[in-house]
Amino acid sequence: MLSSTTIKMKDVPKEERPRERLLTFGESHLSNQEILAILIGSGTKTESVMDLSNRLIMHFEGLKLLSEATIEELTAIKGIGTAKGVVLLAAIELGKRIQQYKPEERFIIRSPEDGAEYVMEEMRNLKQEHLVVLFLNTKNQIIHRQTIFIGSLNASIVHPREIYREAVKRSAASIICAHNHPSGDPTPSQEDIHVTRRLVEAGKMMGIELLDHLVIGNDTFISLKEKGYL
Repeated sequence: MLSSTTIKMKDVPKEERPRERLLTFGESHLSNQEILAILIGSGTKTESVMDLSNRLIMHFEGLKLLSEATIEELTAIKGIGTAKGVVLLAAIELGKRIQQYKPEERFIIRSPEDGAEYVMEEMRNLKQEHLVVLFLNTKNQIIHRQTIFIGSLNASIVHPREIYREAVKRSAASIICAHNHPSGDPTPSQEDIHVTRRLVEAGKMMGIELLDHLVIGNDTFISLKEKGYL
């Protein structure tokens, strides 16, 4: 019988190898030794990758000290060369960054002024009309912003399906539309009102509420909801 120090990964049944176990059962089912074995990739002429991984854990007395190891400390271990040491350091650093990651605080829309503030600086000086849609979650936080259409608003061109398709894709609970008037005067046109009403009706069918339609002028805006058009 082969001793544990001479068993190679090719001698291990395929279904028991770390990579195959990860694919079959998921990464959470792997031991620390198996995860390290995947990162290290291969053993030595006299030692399997699993035995090398186990020796690595024992040398550092667990993951805590291993997470603080330097490249010099890693490469001092027989079987861990520079290439394997670099992979281990990179994996450890990635794990630290993921643990420290904090998602950006999302902008919350509480009023028409909040929505206008969010888009004003970018939209007020545009030379063409842009229809921008803000996609919100159930907490009225903006989860996505997208320019849907460029050109004069026209009910025959601006299709609700383009907007609500993106809303469904983003799992949005509601939306806010905003478009600019290059003239600087935010007074809504009849076409603006017509487009808004089409969007309201489509939203009711989709179960995704149109919270407001903002018309952006030069440092000023009009809320069609406040005007009673929603």
